[in-house]
Amino acid sequence: MKVTILGLGSWGTALAVRMGPRHELRGWTHDAVQREALRKEGENRKYLPGVSLPPSLSVLNDPAEALRGADLVFFAVPSFAVRDLARAVKRDLGGTPVVNVAKGMEEESGSLPLQVLAEELGPEHPAASLVGPSHAEEAARDHPTAVVATSRDPGTTRLVQGAVTDDRLRVYTNDDPFGVELAASLKNVIAIAAGIAAGLGYGDNTLGALLTRGLAEMTRLGTGLGAKPETFFGLAGVGDLITTCVSRWSRNRRVGEAVGRGEPLARVLEGMTMVAEGVRTTRAARDLARRHGVEMPIVERVYAVLFENQPPMAAIHALMTRERKAEV
Repeated sequence: MKVTILGLGSWGTALAVRMGPRHELRGWTHDAVQREALRKEGENRKYLPGVSLPPSLSVLNDPAEALRGADLVFFAVPSFAVRDLARAVKRDLGGTPVVNVAKGMEEESGSLPLQVLAEELGPEHPAASLVGPSHAEEAARDHPTAVVATSRDPGTTRLVQGAVTDDRLRVYTNDDPFGVELAASLKNVIAIAAGIAAGLGYGDNTLGALLTRGLAEMTRLGTGLGAKPETFFGLAGVGDLITTCVSRWSRNRRVGEAVGRGEPLARVLEGMTMVAEGVRTTRAARDLARRHGVEMPIVERVYAVLFENQPPMAAIHALMTRERKAEV
């Protein structure tokens, strides 16, 4: 296949590494300096150092040229950039299927990536999301990884599964696109909470409680809005939740750790090369839950710490002294 990757950060690069042996690849990123570095150095030293780019990847300066004749297009950009990218390339995209790999919600609208793509490209345009417990640093280095593809159209889902699956990256399908994308987004908020707890010096007891009750919150919101409960116990839900909350690669956990140690959020974000999707998603998730009357106490406390200057210790105290309840 002729595959185009728009966005050559860590995950866009990892996808190129995985698909390179089997497909003709063209890539583009908005940073002209980075494009030249990728061509000259043969690796992405900024986002994924030490991993060679596949010979089949051509890094182009013009997104229109990168899209010409493509059979499949990956949007490997953060969730807040999906709408602008879709608008920018709509004319050159034609009817080519699009695959989103972002895990987040638009801060203002609360829309998920497939909702954004439907609004910008039209509801009939073939589009899918590919998400799950998948750190680029490991997938690019042949660590066995499993992810999930989802779409409103089963044919598009199977197309993505066939294009991406290899002997180290296994793609499952799921017919609940809203639930998959919501789960993949919400787990980033819980990962920030896990990081805050670690930054305060708390250990495994606290982490186990946050993962379990965080999953309960994610499932409660999702099923309340029509998602399938089993989706939250799959790769996009509990699988990605575990990975993101415990991993040393997790940007969202790192943000939480720094905030838990007392660093201001603005300074933490300024010092990051890559995007921590959970910060924007915290605001969107809290607003979505409130609009629909769904109780999400962990999300509420993360919001209070990030945006209302509540001390992290006070947030923990608020969670632990809530009204007593049954688990189920």
